[in-house]
Amino acid sequence: MLNHVVVAPEVAEALRDGRPVVALESTIISHGFPYPANVECALTAEKMARDGGAVPATIAIIGGSIRVGLSAEDIEYLATAGGITKASRRDIATLVALGTDGATTVAGTMLVAALVGIRVFATGGIGGVHRGGWETMDVSADLLELARTDVTVVCAGAKSILDLGLTLEVLETHGVPVLGYQTDEFPAFYKRSSGFRVDQRLDTAEEIAAVLRARRALDIHGGVLVANPIPSEHALDPETVDGWTTTALADSEAAGIHGKEITPFLLGRIHALSLGASEEANKQLVYNNVRLAAQIASAL
Repeated sequence: MLNHVVVAPEVAEALRDGRPVVALESTIISHGFPYPANVECALTAEKMARDGGAVPATIAIIGGSIRVGLSAEDIEYLATAGGITKASRRDIATLVALGTDGATTVAGTMLVAALVGIRVFATGGIGGVHRGGWETMDVSADLLELARTDVTVVCAGAKSILDLGLTLEVLETHGVPVLGYQTDEFPAFYKRSSGFRVDQRLDTAEEIAAVLRARRALDIHGGVLVANPIPSEHALDPETVDGWTTTALADSEAAGIHGKEITPFLLGRIHALSLGASEEANKQLVYNNVRLAAQIASAL
Protein backbone atom coordinates (compact mmCIF):
# COMPACT_ATOMS: atom_id res chain seq x y z
CA MET A 1 0.00 0.00 0.00
CA LEU A 2 2.86 2.36 0.89
CA ASN A 3 6.62 2.24 0.61
CA HIS A 4 8.19 0.43 3.59
CA VAL A 5 4.76 -0.62 4.96
CA VAL A 6 3.74 -4.29 4.96
CA VAL A 7 0.09 -4.90 5.82
CA ALA A 8 -0.82 -8.45 6.87
CA PRO A 9 -3.27 -10.09 4.45
CA GLU A 10 -6.00 -10.39 7.10
CA VAL A 11 -5.76 -6.68 7.89
CA ALA A 12 -5.53 -5.63 4.24
CA GLU A 13 -8.61 -7.65 3.37
CA ALA A 14 -10.61 -6.16 6.24
CA LEU A 15 -9.61 -2.62 5.28
CA ARG A 16 -10.48 -3.25 1.64
CA ASP A 17 -13.89 -4.65 2.58
CA GLY A 18 -14.68 -1.90 5.10
CA ARG A 19 -14.78 -4.29 8.06
CA PRO A 20 -13.79 -3.16 11.59
CA VAL A 21 -10.08 -3.08 12.40
CA VAL A 22 -8.46 -2.13 15.72
CA ALA A 23 -4.82 -1.00 15.88
CA LEU A 24 -2.67 -2.18 18.79
CA GLU A 25 0.71 -0.86 19.88
CA SER A 26 3.90 -2.86 20.39
CA THR A 27 5.75 -0.96 23.15
CA ILE A 28 3.53 -2.90 25.51
CA ILE A 29 5.32 -6.01 24.21
CA SER A 30 8.91 -4.77 24.25
CA HIS A 31 8.76 -2.34 27.15
CA GLY A 32 5.49 -2.83 29.04
CA PHE A 33 5.71 -6.27 30.65
CA PRO A 34 8.36 -8.85 31.48
CA TYR A 35 8.50 -12.09 29.48
CA PRO A 36 6.29 -14.14 29.10
CA ALA A 37 3.54 -11.81 30.39
CA ASN A 38 4.19 -9.53 27.40
CA VAL A 39 3.40 -12.31 24.93
CA GLU A 40 0.32 -13.34 26.90
CA CYS A 41 -0.98 -9.76 26.93
CA ALA A 42 -0.37 -9.21 23.20
CA LEU A 43 -2.02 -12.46 22.12
CA THR A 44 -4.95 -12.04 24.50
CA ALA A 45 -5.53 -8.48 23.29
CA GLU A 46 -5.66 -9.73 19.69
CA LYS A 47 -8.13 -12.44 20.71
CA MET A 48 -10.29 -9.84 22.50
CA ALA A 49 -10.46 -7.78 19.30
CA ARG A 50 -11.50 -10.81 17.25
CA ASP A 51 -14.07 -11.85 19.85
CA GLY A 52 -15.51 -8.34 19.51
CA GLY A 53 -15.88 -8.67 15.74
CA ALA A 54 -12.79 -6.66 14.74
CA VAL A 55 -9.51 -7.61 13.09
CA PRO A 56 -6.49 -6.79 15.29
CA ALA A 57 -3.58 -4.93 13.70
CA THR A 58 -0.60 -4.87 16.04
CA ILE A 59 1.96 -2.41 14.67
CA ALA A 60 5.77 -2.54 14.90
CA ILE A 61 8.94 -2.03 12.88
CA ILE A 62 11.01 -5.15 12.24
CA GLY A 63 14.18 -5.02 10.20
CA GLY A 64 13.23 -1.60 8.86
CA SER A 65 9.83 -2.85 7.66
CA ILE A 66 6.73 -1.23 9.15
CA ARG A 67 4.42 -4.13 9.96
CA VAL A 68 0.67 -3.66 10.31
CA GLY A 69 -0.47 -6.98 11.74
CA LEU A 70 2.06 -9.31 13.35
CA SER A 71 2.56 -13.05 13.36
CA ALA A 72 2.97 -15.01 16.60
CA GLU A 73 6.67 -15.28 15.71
CA ASP A 74 6.93 -11.49 15.35
CA ILE A 75 5.36 -11.02 18.78
CA GLU A 76 7.73 -13.56 20.34
CA TYR A 77 10.67 -11.74 18.75
CA LEU A 78 9.59 -8.34 20.08
CA ALA A 79 9.02 -9.87 23.51
CA THR A 80 12.46 -11.46 23.80
CA ALA A 81 14.91 -9.41 21.71
CA GLY A 82 16.94 -6.80 23.52
CA GLY A 83 17.61 -3.22 22.49
CA ILE A 84 14.38 -2.57 20.60
CA THR A 85 13.78 1.16 20.23
CA LYS A 86 10.63 2.84 21.50
CA ALA A 87 9.42 4.22 18.19
CA SER A 88 7.55 7.51 18.24
CA ARG A 89 6.91 9.76 15.22
CA ARG A 90 10.45 11.16 15.24
CA ASP A 91 12.03 7.69 15.16
CA ILE A 92 10.12 5.85 12.44
CA ALA A 93 11.90 7.10 9.32
CA THR A 94 15.31 6.61 10.94
CA LEU A 95 14.51 3.02 11.91
CA VAL A 96 13.23 2.30 8.41
CA ALA A 97 16.33 3.83 6.79
CA LEU A 98 18.71 1.92 9.06
CA GLY A 99 16.81 -1.36 8.77
CA THR A 100 16.41 -1.76 12.51
CA ASP A 101 13.61 -2.63 14.96
CA GLY A 102 11.13 -0.45 16.78
CA ALA A 103 8.17 -1.00 19.09
CA THR A 104 5.64 1.71 18.37
CA THR A 105 4.42 4.03 21.10
CA VAL A 106 0.95 5.60 21.14
CA ALA A 107 2.16 8.37 18.82
CA GLY A 108 4.00 5.98 16.50
CA THR A 109 1.07 3.59 16.32
CA MET A 110 -1.35 6.42 15.55
CA LEU A 111 0.83 7.66 12.71
CA VAL A 112 1.04 4.24 11.06
CA ALA A 113 -2.64 3.46 11.67
CA ALA A 114 -3.63 6.68 9.92
CA LEU A 115 -1.31 5.90 6.99
CA VAL A 116 -3.19 2.69 6.21
CA GLY A 117 -6.69 3.90 7.11
CA ILE A 118 -7.28 2.37 10.56
CA ARG A 119 -9.50 4.70 12.57
CA VAL A 120 -9.60 3.11 16.03
CA PHE A 121 -6.67 2.21 18.30
CA ALA A 122 -6.68 0.57 21.74
CA THR A 123 -3.86 1.10 24.21
CA GLY A 124 -3.32 1.02 27.97
CA GLY A 125 -2.79 4.69 28.82
CA ILE A 126 -1.52 7.70 26.93
CA GLY A 127 1.59 9.69 27.74
CA GLY A 128 1.19 13.22 29.02
CA VAL A 129 2.88 16.09 30.81
CA HIS A 130 5.31 14.83 33.41
CA ARG A 131 5.27 16.32 36.87
CA GLY A 132 7.29 19.51 36.81
CA GLY A 133 6.62 19.74 33.08
CA TRP A 134 6.16 23.52 33.24
CA GLU A 135 9.90 23.70 33.96
CA THR A 136 11.30 20.72 32.05
CA MET A 137 8.91 20.87 29.05
CA ASP A 138 8.73 17.07 29.29
CA VAL A 139 5.54 16.61 27.29
CA SER A 140 4.74 13.32 25.58
CA ALA A 141 4.58 13.27 21.80
CA ASP A 142 1.30 11.35 22.25
CA LEU A 143 -0.51 14.61 22.99
CA LEU A 144 0.70 16.35 19.83
CA GLU A 145 -0.08 13.26 17.74
CA LEU A 146 -3.63 13.35 19.07
CA ALA A 147 -3.81 16.97 17.92
CA ARG A 148 -2.84 16.17 14.33
CA THR A 149 -3.78 12.58 13.47
CA ASP A 150 -7.26 11.29 12.63
CA VAL A 151 -7.31 8.24 14.90
CA THR A 152 -9.53 7.57 17.91
CA VAL A 153 -7.56 6.30 20.90
CA VAL A 154 -9.27 4.19 23.57
CA CYS A 155 -7.33 4.25 26.83
CA ALA A 156 -7.66 4.05 30.61
CA GLY A 157 -6.72 7.72 30.85
CA ALA A 158 -3.13 8.53 31.75
CA LYS A 159 -0.83 7.17 34.40
CA SER A 160 -0.90 8.92 37.78
CA ILE A 161 2.89 9.34 37.53
CA LEU A 162 1.99 12.29 35.24
CA ASP A 163 0.51 15.72 35.89
CA LEU A 164 -3.04 14.88 34.81
CA GLY A 165 -4.33 18.44 35.07
CA LEU A 166 -1.67 19.79 32.73
CA THR A 167 -2.12 16.81 30.42
CA LEU A 168 -5.80 17.66 30.00
CA GLU A 169 -4.96 21.35 29.54
CA VAL A 170 -2.62 20.51 26.65
CA LEU A 171 -5.30 18.33 25.04
CA GLU A 172 -7.81 21.16 25.38
CA THR A 173 -5.39 23.68 23.87
CA HIS A 174 -4.96 21.45 20.83
CA GLY A 175 -8.67 20.83 20.41
CA VAL A 176 -8.65 17.13 21.31
CA PRO A 177 -12.01 16.03 22.74
CA VAL A 178 -11.83 13.75 25.78
CA LEU A 179 -14.89 11.51 25.84
CA GLY A 180 -15.63 9.51 28.98
CA TYR A 181 -17.12 6.08 28.40
CA GLN A 182 -19.72 5.62 31.14
CA THR A 183 -17.78 8.05 33.33
CA ASP A 184 -17.80 11.76 34.16
CA GLU A 185 -14.21 11.69 35.41
CA PHE A 186 -10.93 11.18 33.62
CA PRO A 187 -9.49 7.84 34.80
CA ALA A 188 -5.93 7.50 36.05
CA PHE A 189 -4.82 4.13 34.68
CA TYR A 190 -4.84 1.85 37.76
CA LYS A 191 -7.46 4.14 39.34
CA ARG A 192 -10.97 4.74 38.04
CA SER A 193 -10.98 8.45 38.83
CA SER A 194 -8.58 11.37 39.03
CA GLY A 195 -10.70 14.30 40.21
CA PHE A 196 -10.68 15.82 36.70
CA ARG A 197 -13.75 15.85 34.48
CA VAL A 198 -13.95 14.66 30.90
CA ASP A 199 -15.37 16.91 28.16
CA GLN A 200 -18.40 14.72 27.56
CA ARG A 201 -19.78 11.50 28.99
CA LEU A 202 -21.09 8.94 26.48
CA ASP A 203 -22.61 5.64 27.56
CA THR A 204 -22.54 3.51 24.39
CA ALA A 205 -20.14 2.69 21.58
CA GLU A 206 -22.82 3.84 19.15
CA GLU A 207 -22.82 7.34 20.70
CA ILE A 208 -19.04 7.52 20.37
CA ALA A 209 -19.25 6.39 16.75
CA ALA A 210 -21.86 9.09 16.09
CA VAL A 211 -19.41 11.74 17.34
CA LEU A 212 -16.69 10.35 15.06
CA ARG A 213 -19.02 10.39 12.06
CA ALA A 214 -20.02 13.98 12.82
CA ARG A 215 -16.36 15.05 13.00
CA ARG A 216 -15.71 13.46 9.61
CA ALA A 217 -18.82 15.05 8.08
CA LEU A 218 -17.69 18.44 9.39
CA ASP A 219 -14.11 17.87 8.14
CA ILE A 220 -12.70 18.28 11.66
CA HIS A 221 -9.25 16.73 11.79
CA GLY A 222 -7.23 15.38 14.69
CA GLY A 223 -7.66 12.56 17.14
CA VAL A 224 -10.30 11.78 19.73
CA LEU A 225 -9.48 10.38 23.17
CA VAL A 226 -11.93 7.89 24.66
CA ALA A 227 -11.33 7.48 28.39
CA ASN A 228 -12.43 4.04 29.58
CA PRO A 229 -11.91 3.37 33.32
CA ILE A 230 -10.33 0.14 34.48
CA PRO A 231 -13.08 -2.29 35.59
CA SER A 232 -13.85 -1.71 39.27
CA GLU A 233 -12.96 -5.29 40.24
CA HIS A 234 -9.41 -4.77 38.91
CA ALA A 235 -8.81 -1.19 40.08
CA LEU A 236 -6.12 -0.64 42.71
CA ASP A 237 -6.51 1.31 45.94
CA PRO A 238 -5.88 5.02 45.11
CA GLU A 239 -3.88 5.83 48.25
CA THR A 240 -1.68 2.78 47.81
CA VAL A 241 -1.03 3.66 44.15
CA ASP A 242 -0.14 7.23 45.15
CA GLY A 243 2.38 5.88 47.67
CA TRP A 244 4.02 3.63 45.08
CA THR A 245 4.10 6.53 42.62
CA THR A 246 5.79 8.88 45.09
CA THR A 247 8.46 6.29 45.85
CA ALA A 248 9.03 5.49 42.17
CA LEU A 249 9.36 9.17 41.25
CA ALA A 250 11.93 9.69 44.02
CA ASP A 251 13.86 6.65 42.81
CA SER A 252 13.88 7.92 39.22
CA GLU A 253 15.17 11.30 40.35
CA ALA A 254 17.93 9.68 42.41
CA ALA A 255 18.92 7.50 39.45
CA GLY A 256 18.91 10.44 37.01
CA ILE A 257 16.35 8.81 34.71
CA HIS A 258 14.85 11.22 32.18
CA GLY A 259 13.22 11.38 28.73
CA LYS A 260 11.59 8.37 27.16
CA GLU A 261 13.27 6.00 29.63
CA ILE A 262 11.35 7.40 32.58
CA THR A 263 7.98 5.73 31.97
CA PRO A 264 9.35 2.16 31.67
CA PHE A 265 11.48 2.81 34.77
CA LEU A 266 8.55 4.10 36.81
CA LEU A 267 6.24 1.28 35.73
CA GLY A 268 8.95 -1.24 36.58
CA ARG A 269 9.39 0.23 40.05
CA ILE A 270 5.64 0.30 40.67
CA HIS A 271 5.45 -3.33 39.52
CA ALA A 272 8.14 -4.26 42.05
CA LEU A 273 6.57 -2.24 44.86
CA SER A 274 3.14 -3.73 44.16
CA LEU A 275 4.53 -7.30 44.16
CA GLY A 276 2.98 -7.83 40.73
CA ALA A 277 -0.49 -6.42 41.45
CA SER A 278 0.05 -3.55 39.01
CA GLU A 279 0.90 -6.01 36.22
CA GLU A 280 -2.43 -7.79 36.49
CA ALA A 281 -4.31 -4.49 36.66
CA ASN A 282 -2.41 -3.28 33.60
CA LYS A 283 -3.39 -6.36 31.61
CA GLN A 284 -7.03 -6.09 32.57
CA LEU A 285 -7.33 -2.42 31.61
CA VAL A 286 -5.73 -3.15 28.22
CA TYR A 287 -8.23 -5.95 27.57
CA ASN A 288 -11.08 -3.68 28.63
CA ASN A 289 -9.93 -1.02 26.17
CA VAL A 290 -9.61 -3.51 23.32
CA ARG A 291 -13.17 -4.72 23.91
CA LEU A 292 -14.51 -1.16 23.74
CA ALA A 293 -12.38 -0.29 20.69
CA ALA A 294 -13.80 -3.32 18.85
CA GLN A 295 -17.33 -2.14 19.67
CA ILE A 296 -16.57 1.38 18.40
CA ALA A 297 -14.94 0.09 15.22
CA SER A 298 -17.93 -2.17 14.60
CA ALA A 299 -20.35 0.72 15.22
CA LEU A 300 -18.48 2.78 12.60
